Order: sequence, then C-alpha cells, then structure tokens
Amino acid sequence: MKKNFVSNGKESTRMFKNSFLESLSKVHFSVPLFIYVPVTMYFIYNALVVQQNNAVEFLLTAAGGLLFWTFTEYTLHRFVFHFEPKSTFGKRIHFIFHGVHHDYPNDAMRLVMPPSASMSLATGFYFLFYTVLPATYLPSFFAAFIGGYLFYDISHYALHHATFKNPLWKKLKQHHMLHHYSYPYKGYGVSSSLRDKIFGSDFGK
Repeated sequence: MKKNFVSNGKESTRMFKNSFLESLSKVHFSVPLFIYVPVTMYFIYNALVVQQNNAVEFLLTAAGGLLFWTFTEYTLHRFVFHFEPKSTFGKRIHFIFHGVHHDYPNDAMRLVMPPSASMSLATGFYFLFYTVLPATYLPSFFAAFIGGYLFYDISHYALHHATFKNPLWKKLKQHHMLHHYSYPYKGYGVSSSLRDKIFGSDFGK
C-alpha cells in the first residue's frame, strides 16, 4: 500500500519563505483554549442572562449548534481540505490548508487551526447565523458551535499525541489513524465518526 505521509516523526517542514507568514502557520495546541473558552463563556452568559433563555430553550438550541458543528467539521474536511486541485497554485493552497498535515501528521505545531484562519471562519459563521437565526437563540447556538470547534481542535491534537485507555477514545483514535495511514478518502470525522456513518464514508463501506 502506498505510504500516505512524508515523515511520521515530530519534525516540521517550512511552508513559507517569509518568516512572518511561517510563524503564523504554527500554533501551540493551547492557543485555541485561550481564545475560544472566553468566547464560548461570553455567549453562554448572553444566552442565559441577556436573552434569558430557559433551560429547555438553551439545551435544544445548543444541541442544534453542536450538531451543525459536526456537519461543518465533516463537510470542510471532506470537500474543502481533501479537494485536490489540478493547477499548480491550487495544489499549493491545498498543501497549506491540509496537505502539510497529511505529509507530516505528527508535527505538533500544525495540529490545531491557526487563529488567523479559525477567527476568520468563526466570524463568517457568526454573521451567517446572525442572518438566519432569531436573536434570542443566536448566542446559545453559536456558543455550542464554537464549543464543538474547540473540542475538535483539542481532540485532534490529543488523537495524534496521547495514549488512551478509555475504549471510546481508543476507537476514535483508531478511526483517525486509519484516515491518515490507510484510507485518506474515508473517515473524515475527527471529533466524532457520526457523519461518516450517516454519509457512507466510514471504513468498510
């Protein structure tokens, strides 16, 4: 079977000649926690105190936000990150977005999304939700959506660098490792294999 990586070690590779751009492409796994935990807490406060959602409203709307995140995670990974352009420029963009991670899957500084990308996406999704959701339910939906993203980012780092005893985490790690090392066009779910099962991209299908 074809080897699906350049190096399985912890070394990195340079992506940009410009040192500033290169620095932006690397991020410690803890950085999303410092950015998005306060954001999530702010929107939870907004939902419960400012908008005065009751428990049922909050939980149902948050569940919707979380489910929408799982769909977003799957869709981005399958149809954006694994889209392979034909042009030289397109191939370069693909490498920057996701190809480098598959080439160097254990590069610890490229396992969570850089804030320059994640904050832009988060802002875009916020304004999308702002246009389609009632103001009363926007904070709880967005809080859960961002919470789902944060879980994805941190769990992605852990799946590559942690050893698990819990059977659920062991199964999730096996799912992601199969995606990296055996079947890169299956198993697109990272924080959950739910969407792979729904859309027929799970292993063995």
